[in-house]
Formats: sequence, structure tokens, C-alpha cells
Amino acid sequence: MKTYRNTLRIRGDDAAMECASKEVFSTTVEIISLKQKVIICPLFSRFCPARWAGLSLLLWAFAGFRFGLLLLSASAQEAIQEPSVAPPTLLVAIDHRPTISLNGDWHTIADPYGTGLYTFHGKLRTDGYFMNGYQAPGGEPLDYDFQKSPVLHVPRDWNTQRESLFFYEGPMWYEKDFSYQRKPGTRVFFHVGAANYRSYVWVNGQKVCEHEGGFTPFDCEVTGRLKDGGNFIVMAVDNTRLADGIPTLQTDWWNYGGLTRDVSLVEVPGQFIDDFDLHLKRGSQTAIEGWVHVEGAAPETQTTVNIPELNVNEAANVGTDGRATFQFEASKLEPWSPEHPRLYRVHIHAGQDDLEDEMGFRTVEVRGTQILLNGSPIFLRGVSIHAEAPYRTGRANNDEDMNTLLGWVHELGGNYVRLAHYPHDERMTRLADRMGILVWSEIPVYWAVEFDNPAVLAKAEQQLHEMIRRDRDKASIVLWSVANETPVTPARVEFLKALVAKVHEQDPARLVTAALLVRTEGMTKIIDDPLGEALDVIGFNEYIGWYEHKPEDADKTVWKIAYDKPLIVSEFGGDAKYGLHGDPDTRWTEEYQANLYRHQLLMLKGIGQLRGMSPWVLMDFRSPRRPLPGIQDYFNRKGLISDQGEKKEAFYILQKAYKEGTIGEAE
Repeated sequence: MKTYRNTLRIRGDDAAMECASKEVFSTTVEIISLKQKVIICPLFSRFCPARWAGLSLLLWAFAGFRFGLLLLSASAQEAIQEPSVAPPTLLVAIDHRPTISLNGDWHTIADPYGTGLYTFHGKLRTDGYFMNGYQAPGGEPLDYDFQKSPVLHVPRDWNTQRESLFFYEGPMWYEKDFSYQRKPGTRVFFHVGAANYRSYVWVNGQKVCEHEGGFTPFDCEVTGRLKDGGNFIVMAVDNTRLADGIPTLQTDWWNYGGLTRDVSLVEVPGQFIDDFDLHLKRGSQTAIEGWVHVEGAAPETQTTVNIPELNVNEAANVGTDGRATFQFEASKLEPWSPEHPRLYRVHIHAGQDDLEDEMGFRTVEVRGTQILLNGSPIFLRGVSIHAEAPYRTGRANNDEDMNTLLGWVHELGGNYVRLAHYPHDERMTRLADRMGILVWSEIPVYWAVEFDNPAVLAKAEQQLHEMIRRDRDKASIVLWSVANETPVTPARVEFLKALVAKVHEQDPARLVTAALLVRTEGMTKIIDDPLGEALDVIGFNEYIGWYEHKPEDADKTVWKIAYDKPLIVSEFGGDAKYGLHGDPDTRWTEEYQANLYRHQLLMLKGIGQLRGMSPWVLMDFRSPRRPLPGIQDYFNRKGLISDQGEKKEAFYILQKAYKEGTIGEAE
């Protein structure tokens, strides 16, 4: 399915009316299918001025086609065009730059009808909520007032801050006042660690950027929009699920909305370091290679890389592409590993800009069915994690959350974690670097996205780029994942192969994987997904004992694998409510889950090319797909630990296997 700007689409797989075009209502009509009624409209997906019932829409589409086309064209002529804004960028190592925090309380307005942007006739407002107006004595009435509106804390999702917002999906307006003093020769960016899902930003009433994607950061330049003294930022954040979104309409996690990660102002010089890549050259334990990009730098601008503990002080000049290329020896380097997570202070200097980072250096590659870390085979003893906050629930977003989650991984005896199903907070990958925990990081190409839609591919590529760019400096990350449980179709295979190629292009120093589905023929499990040809490491999900068969059937399951590559079982498991006990055959009990793990571990031990495992999942997490009263209560209960930190019997089964080394062979 193609996406067209300025096009009214009536297409086929969702009865919701979606809004996507950000400039005009429509200029053409395309009838794609009779199965779906979708209007593509301005800016916010819920801000659609045309909301006919399905039957009348179909009647309009056929009987009134000519009249409707003229009417919509007239509306397009009357629509207010938004001023163009520069796309957001992404500055790396923000957590190692001086910033002005804008965390804290923000005034908020829930706006399910899009009143803050559109009139009731569907025209863009010139006096919308983004103007942050106030009621003047004797003036025209205003229907909003941020200063009188309730506050939400940032960073944090809105769902767990107010009971009335628990199930809310739609636009939320955020406003914050702050003081600022401009500095000569300084550029300023508004940094957003993540906002789910679509974001639109205004500074002092002027639009500065917009962004799509709920789990990756973005930076809007606001240099020319700030003034000395009082300023304000207004953001509209919309977590409406979209058929053409990444992820799409269906997920098995809570759709937490809002400003879920840190927000700040970042000051940089006129020429500044915006990206870099320094890593060990494959096949070497001492040769470091890479590059530094300096935004706005003239060719021949000198850039230096200094690693004091290694007596490294290298210089290179920027080329016409803004990059300075490096390759040098670090003879005293101690490679990063789970057993020895050595980090070094790395200083990068260019012109007036200085950037300091903490980095480890290691190699990761495959040889046949082996995964090699620093040239030696390794088995990944791990677990999958959702970014659900322990104890309070909601989106995990602070140091305490990360320390708790990764602390449990260490207690489990793990050396690896799968961060599902989207990039987690940068605190998590920084902590993994310090703790020595290997990481699988993933973008939310989850289940059945629109694989035949080029616009959806572009969104996936954008999120992939943002994930890699933010975390390329983290030694802990060894696997980039492009998808989870996607149905095998020709369009999907080409879609995902394009993403794999992007990973290899942007980060050739790491491995590419995906969590694949497995075919079943009787008691034989078959891994022959054609995407496997393109992957470095093959991940697969299976739920023997929960969604199919009984736990003991794992003992007689035969595995047929089409590829001579390393395998990671990226998911297996079953639900149990902490404290619910019974015999091992009774579902939802801790005993059933523990029995399932015993049989799974016995089966997995027999897969010769298995090189890692990340059972589903470390901790119970919220999901709207899991309403069973008294058991699930809107939680996926497959956690080894409850959302309140209580360890279930299966935790100790897996812990024993990991610590005694009875599961998994590195070669």
C-alpha cells in the first residue's frame, strides 16, 4: 500500500479514520478497497475533521465522487499551510554534555478532539494551544489556560500518573515556562529522550519540529526561537496507534503515552561534534578505527581523539563530508567483556567543541555456529526485559529502575539481556556497559506491520538509524534486531532485508538478528525462514507448553534448522501469577511455569548450535491484551518476577541452570 501526500485514501484493513497528511486535507481521491473506510487528514491522527459513518462514506465515495472531489479540493485551497520546519537531528552522547534540564512538572491538557489545533470546521487554528494564550480582560473567550491546568511530571508516562488517563490514547498538550539567556556563537537544541508516539514542538508560539517514533531521541534546533528572559515550550504528544506506524495497531505491551524520558536544552558551539564511531577493528585487540563528524566544520578542521589511560592522542582533519577518519594502535588496551567491563575516558575535540565519553572496546563476530567475543566463543545466558518500571509500573525511566532490572539479571546469573521490543532508555545501555551485560537492542517492527508500504519502511529505517546512532558508543550492545514475530511473506522478507542492509551499512562492527517464528510439523520444529539467509545470528521464539502442546512434549520435540549459523532462542515461557500454587499441570500456577522451564531447558540443551537464550520475560508487565480478572488483571504474567519484585519458582530453576553451567555450550 502506498502513502501519498495530499491524498484521500479509502483502503482496506482498518475501519478507523486516520489522519496523516500534515499540510492539506486532500487534493485527490483514491478508492483502494471497500473493506475499509479511512480518511487521511492533517497532522494528528485523531484530528480528522471528516468523521462520516462507514456506510455514508461508501455512498459518498461512489454516488458523490465528483461532488466530493470538488468539495475536498475547495477545502484544500482553504486549508492553512503550516510553515516548513527543519527536521530534527540527533546529537550523540547527550548524557555526557552539559544540559539545562527541563524535567519536572509540565502543565497539560488532554485533547481527544484535537481542539487545540483545529476549528470545528477542520481548519488549522492560528490561535491554537501552541500560542499559550491567556484570557485578557474584555477580550475574546479562550477555552484553555495552561496555567490553570493540571500538571504531569516529566519524564513519565501519563497513564500511571492519573487514574483518568490510564486507558487514554490520543493527543496530550504539554507546556513549560523557563528562563534563558542567549550566548553569542552558541547553538541551542531542545532534546527529547523519547515521546510516544508522534510529537510536535513549538517554542514561543513558533513551530520548531515534529517527530514520529516513541522510543528514540530527537533534537530540535531552537537557537533562533529563544529570547532573553522568559520563554515557553508547548508540545503536543499523540500516542494514537496507527495502521502505518512502527509499531502498528496491535502490540502486547501498554501503550504508555507522553514525555517518557528526559527533556533538556543542549548548548553547542557553531561547529560541533554531532556523531562519531570508534571501535576495535575486527581481528585485532589493539587497533581502533572509526570517524568523528563535525557539523558545520570547514574542510581541514582539525579533530583530535585522546584516551589518556592508553596514552592515545590522535589528530585528523575533517573532509568535505564533515568527517575526520581515524585508525590507530592502543597497545595497552584491555578489551571489554562481561567478566571485565573495562571502560575508558575518551575525549574528542574539534574547534570550540569538546565531548567526553566513557567507552569500552571489544570485537564481536560469528564463525560458523559460534559467536565470538574478542575472538573467543561465548554463550549468552540471558532474559528478555520490557521497559516496565518495577513496583510502580509505567515506563522505566530512572537510575533506580535500571539498577533494579539489571541487578535481577546479575542475580539470575545472566551475562546478556534482550531489550524488547524497542530501544530502552539510554540509562539502561550505559548501565549494561558498566555492569558487563551484553545487549540485544530492537526496533518495534512487531507482528504484522504494513510491509508493502514504502512509507512504513522509511519509518522503520528512521527508527533503526536513531537507535544505532544513539547507542553505537556502547560496548555492551552486540546485536541489533530488526523485527519480532513477523509473518513470512515476500514483501516482509524484502522489507526486513532492506533493514539488515541498513544495519551493515551504518554499523559493520556488530551483528544483525531478528526474532523469527518457527514452523511446526507434528513434533518437529522447523527454522527455515528465508530471512535467515541475511541474518548473522538467528533468533527464534517458541512457546511449547503454553500456546501449544504440554510442557513434557518438549522432551520429544525434534528441531530441523536450515542454516549453519548461531541460534538464540529469543523467547519461550508461560504465565504464572506469583503466589498462586497448585500441581504442575494447573495453568497460571508457579508450579506449572517451573515445570515448563524444566522441560524447556532439557530440550534446548539438545540443540547443538544454540548459542544463547532470553526467556520471556524477566518481570510481569502491563498489557491491554491480558484482562483475565484475578489472574492477569491487564498484566502479562510470563515474568520470572512479579511487578512487585517477588521471585517465582521458575526464577530459581533458570538461576540454577545458569550458575551451574548446565545449559548452553559456547562451541
